Amino acid sequence: MNEKKNIPAGKRLLELARNNAVPIMFIIICAVFIPMAGFSPSYLLNEIVTRMGRNLFLVLCLLFPIMAGMGLNFAMTLGAMGAEIAVILVADWQIWGIPGVVLAMILSIPFSALLGFICGTLQNMAKGREMITSYIINFFINGWYQFIVLYIMGAIVPIIHSSIMLPRGYGIRNTVSLLNMRQCLDDLLAIRVAGVKIPVFTFILVALLCLFIVWFRRTKLGQDMRAVGQDMEVAKAAGINVDRTRIISVVMSTVCAGFGMVIYLQNIGNLPTYTGHSQIGMFCIAALLVGGASVDKAGIGNAFLGVILFHMMFIVAPGAGAFITGDSMVGEYFRVFLSYGVITLALIMYEAKKRMAKSRAGRELAEAQVKKEDA
Repeated sequence: MNEKKNIPAGKRLLELARNNAVPIMFIIICAVFIPMAGFSPSYLLNEIVTRMGRNLFLVLCLLFPIMAGMGLNFAMTLGAMGAEIAVILVADWQIWGIPGVVLAMILSIPFSALLGFICGTLQNMAKGREMITSYIINFFINGWYQFIVLYIMGAIVPIIHSSIMLPRGYGIRNTVSLLNMRQCLDDLLAIRVAGVKIPVFTFILVALLCLFIVWFRRTKLGQDMRAVGQDMEVAKAAGINVDRTRIISVVMSTVCAGFGMVIYLQNIGNLPTYTGHSQIGMFCIAALLVGGASVDKAGIGNAFLGVILFHMMFIVAPGAGAFITGDSMVGEYFRVFLSYGVITLALIMYEAKKRMAKSRAGRELAEAQVKKEDA
């Protein structure tokens, strides 16, 4: 503490800016774009609150693998696929409203847990390369998902209602209507403040997940995950089953992602069968990184800040693009470019910071060795 107090204020400010470069950059982008977009404060606030309710649960599920030192879980999409299969079944059985949402969440658990177990097992075979492995696993499982919904459903898995099937008699339509389920969670206990709709019950679910994460970190399993994330060899020497702990973290992430995808779909009101899950992982990871998280460190605060900043940019970029160029498509391209660019930038900055810290530690060790020899 005393060492921190002795550091000059300018150096501390520079260090703070360096550690939070990505959030600061997005704050500046949003501050520049908001006046150009020309949206009213109430509209922006209403959109941000809606998107927070829609996406926060999904972003928070990324924290478990990071806690276990497995980096950003691109395979959270596997949980989204499990949820989509569950939602298709619920839509076929015509169970709508809150019962339909609850049933879809329950049905998603075995699908998401199985896929999470497969993913975690494969990632244990590729220690140190978990992120790229999860990214490729995502493509592999997506192929099986497409095969199931395009050929198996209706041909082998019975589908009662032809309204959700392709005209050929098997396979699911490109879009499944969830109109009778739309915003049933968001409307439950919803209140309006100055024209802004606040989905209270959805935020209660998000708050429960946040409390669970805080509580889980203090449990034996949570402490084991943190130990594994810090050093696998030390954790193994301490008697922790490293592979089992890592698999559990991935399973927890995919199961929570399944719940989050059900919340997401009930807010949207329809299911894009073949594309609904494709960008979920990328956008959630981008939002978490925008909030100041890194590959090995992320918290609940990063998730909240990231969702606000990332989706604020998503809202205002098309309007700002139209203002600057007269073509709103420029804004669409720009926000997609930023969503991928922020992941690249954050990963590069993380690696550069890691190398600088390693180099600094090496210099300090060499200096200590020289002093010891001189003494």
